Amino acid sequence: MSGFTIAALGFGAMLVLIALRMPVGLSMLVVGSIGYIHLSSWPAFFAYMKTNPYYQFANYTLSVIPLFVLMGALAERSGISTNLFRAAEAFAGRLRGGLAMAVIWACTAFGAICGSSVATTATFGRAALPELQRYKYDGGFATGTIAVGGTLGILIPPSIILVVYAITTEQNIAKLFKAAFIPGLMAALFYTLAIAWVVRRRPELAPPVPVDVADRGRALVKVWPVLLVALIVLGGIYGGVFTPTEGAAFGAISMLVVGVLQRTLDVRGIIDSIKQTAETSAMIFIILLGSEVFDAFLALSKLPEMAAELVAHSGLGPYAVMLSLMLFYILLGAVMDELAMILLTLPVFFPIVQALDFGLPPDEVAIWFGILVLIVVGIGLTAPPIGLNVFVISSIARTVPIASTYRGVLPFIATDIVRLGLVLMFPGLALWLVRLLN
Repeated sequence: MSGFTIAALGFGAMLVLIALRMPVGLSMLVVGSIGYIHLSSWPAFFAYMKTNPYYQFANYTLSVIPLFVLMGALAERSGISTNLFRAAEAFAGRLRGGLAMAVIWACTAFGAICGSSVATTATFGRAALPELQRYKYDGGFATGTIAVGGTLGILIPPSIILVVYAITTEQNIAKLFKAAFIPGLMAALFYTLAIAWVVRRRPELAPPVPVDVADRGRALVKVWPVLLVALIVLGGIYGGVFTPTEGAAFGAISMLVVGVLQRTLDVRGIIDSIKQTAETSAMIFIILLGSEVFDAFLALSKLPEMAAELVAHSGLGPYAVMLSLMLFYILLGAVMDELAMILLTLPVFFPIVQALDFGLPPDEVAIWFGILVLIVVGIGLTAPPIGLNVFVISSIARTVPIASTYRGVLPFIATDIVRLGLVLMFPGLALWLVRLLN
């Protein structure tokens, strides 16, 4: 059989294993190992496994992942999400749809600490949903808002997905964080406008909420230390004061200090945060190992080179190819975990993108492509038929039919499509801050 046929069979076998509920990392590892052995030999595979996994996980850059996960876990158990929502509610609650807007902006602030979409969704499902239900917000509108707000956990730096993308494609993490900042704020702004549009058409979905002006000062007192930590972490990374790993370490220690001083984080909470960090990091590292072996199998099959050559002779322009890849990502993201989707496709798609001429330096193309992928991953987290964030919030809001939540996210997905088109047509939206702070 040809390398292309073997690679196609490998993809099919891996998707079958994932559908049978085998963990994604293990599925990639098993299929990649079998494919590697088939295309080379047992001794070659053992020689590869003896050295490559060690050098992969001995990479100092990887330490940024557990540090950012720990920072988010400590923030979650310190009740910071609730304080952020209360602060946003105090300022926006009087507006029709103001509580929903408060969810979006609180998720934006929490995303600067957490870096995980699922964690942000689950956290605000517990912190904000009872308040939305208390003020008679429509169930589907409330859960849909929280589901899309959760995607800001990966859009607003620091983002675990961006870190994985940077490591996989050997790009600068700090530059990717800078590139994601403006598209991330665009997402928060577009979601806010979507809420305003929806409640203008259907006012019954979001009744106005009475707000005491005095609550604003009290709310700000509770959140200013957290906002200061996020500002220092991102400002330090953007300004080159410290590396992303050093920024993550500072953020994790600062979250611990803030939680202890505010007496919202006890010994039990600290232990649970460490356990959550270990479990999440182990899951990510297993996927990274499986991806490394599967990538090696694809390299032996020469599928990436064949795909790049096929695109080069297709006659399509660079932007047409990029648009096709984005459409494929949206379809794939609707049925697959975002981390697995990125690690599976990058070995094939990244060489194709790097070979296209967009009139930009290769490093800027890589950064721009990373931000585009991040946007479509966010769409996949909420789009039917899977939408992981929708399932997360539905597991919390058991009285709200999942179909109602899917209807609730549709206006937000429409704004995501618009934002994707803008960043695709105007790469400067992602690259302006990178160039300015370079």
